Amino acid sequence: MLAATWRQQRALLSEAWFILRRKGPSQIQFWFIALVLGGAAGSAAVLFRLGVDRLQATLYGTEDIRHLHSYAESLPWYLILLIPILGGLSVGLILHRFTPDGRVRSVADVIEGAALNEGRVEIRAGLASAAASLITLGSGGSTGREGPVVHLAAVISSKISALIRADGITGRDLLGCAVAAAVSASFNAPIAGALFALEVILRHFAVHAFAPIVIASVAGTVISRLTLGDVTEFTLGRESALGFYAELPAYLMLGLICGLVAVVFIRAAFWADDQGTRVQNLLRLPRFLRPAIAGALLGGLAIFFPHIIGVGYETTSAALTGQLVLHEAIIFAILKTVAVAITVAGRMGGGVFSPSLMIGALTGLAFGLIATAILPEMSGSVTLYALAGMGAVAAAVLGAPISTTLIVFELTGDWQTGLAVMVSVSLSTALASRLVDRSFFLTQLERRNIHLAAGPQAYLLAMVGAGRIMRPMTDPRAAPADALLAQVAEGVFVTLEDTLETIMPIFEKTEADYIPVIKENPQDGPPALEGAVFHIDALKAYTRAMADTAAEEHS
Repeated sequence: MLAATWRQQRALLSEAWFILRRKGPSQIQFWFIALVLGGAAGSAAVLFRLGVDRLQATLYGTEDIRHLHSYAESLPWYLILLIPILGGLSVGLILHRFTPDGRVRSVADVIEGAALNEGRVEIRAGLASAAASLITLGSGGSTGREGPVVHLAAVISSKISALIRADGITGRDLLGCAVAAAVSASFNAPIAGALFALEVILRHFAVHAFAPIVIASVAGTVISRLTLGDVTEFTLGRESALGFYAELPAYLMLGLICGLVAVVFIRAAFWADDQGTRVQNLLRLPRFLRPAIAGALLGGLAIFFPHIIGVGYETTSAALTGQLVLHEAIIFAILKTVAVAITVAGRMGGGVFSPSLMIGALTGLAFGLIATAILPEMSGSVTLYALAGMGAVAAAVLGAPISTTLIVFELTGDWQTGLAVMVSVSLSTALASRLVDRSFFLTQLERRNIHLAAGPQAYLLAMVGAGRIMRPMTDPRAAPADALLAQVAEGVFVTLEDTLETIMPIFEKTEADYIPVIKENPQDGPPALEGAVFHIDALKAYTRAMADTAAEEHS
């Protein structure tokens, strides 16, 4: 009897697993998967954070990680120089061995995976990037930990998507769940984590994705609070209040300044990356040495200014509590920008969220010190300017005004504080988005010729290949071979690897009804005709892709 019951239950489980893999999860099943995934992603975020803390404590010899730079001031100069060099060398060797291009994966790759790869990211390169980022942060690299945990969470969701053979919509939803959990666990901010996944990664607010993402976000927060406690990242003063709301124009001005600071931050990072590549090519350096050279530059800078070491939360907290004077705030903001640019140029790993928080807090504090000195009778707290600046620069860098505002609000729980941050964030993001390609991440993708900033009407063209929509020569509706060869002779043709991004401009330029698709002869002989892409078929494929995207975003 028991054996028969066991066989029956096993058969039911096997059937359920078959349906799950072949037809995708039902809504209830998906919510359960979101809960498990949220717990896994939240655990990964917490473990990454603890790993960075432990590595920093080991390398720099202190248990008080939140006051790392103060402790580093007492260390011998050669240790401060040597630690990031060895860390950079380790990073270079890891990326050289486990990634095809020696480049660390980041949030930009997660956004690309959501838009162009059915919610998947590279697993092998992603794990290597997580290890590289952990070493970078632990050895003094001047970036943040939130970016790496977002990509690490995406690696976990990609593995689950592959396991259950998820389609594009399910894969993207799983990706959003994992990212929400990771961000929530990092900031103890479940609302902001959920909205970050929707606003930055999925880049839409579809109703069908909201419930599972919220479930995963809460799961990540619970994991974080059980492990690290229910504490906020920063300790803020409670005297922050707007003086009779007369300061709101000052926060508008602060928003514009923070938008410009964010643009300088973004452009400095990419300019440094370009210069690093130029120097590497000029000197013919092995790519695994590039992070070590950047580590040497960081170590040399840290000898005189240890504030740049690691994430920088000690300096950010000092700015938010008004413990810095004007010249310190300005100098530290400039130095942090330089340090982040060096780290990015060295391909060392880490994210840009925490550095943008630090630079924003310093910018806001500097502005507040000046503003309150000019009009002391109308001024409230200087630290509120620091808080608003922190949100404004971070929102402009990330292109995430909604989730960034909520992160800051969840850190304080103060409505008046939220009002000041909203005013500054709105103007900073509006200005910065017009001077760069929407955000740091979308600008990074644009530099790789991945055009996501313009929206699906642009990037969907790159998702439809010629081989998918062409009519082969054996098709009864195929184009005449002699006409196709005549077009090839005139230089009008595409290959199987070309997409609508290449094909549609050719149609517009030639006004042809079809374009030959050729296969290049590897022996440099005459090209072989594979078929033709008809204009009507290209338009139909593009229309279907747009319709599917619209249906997903409004479901």
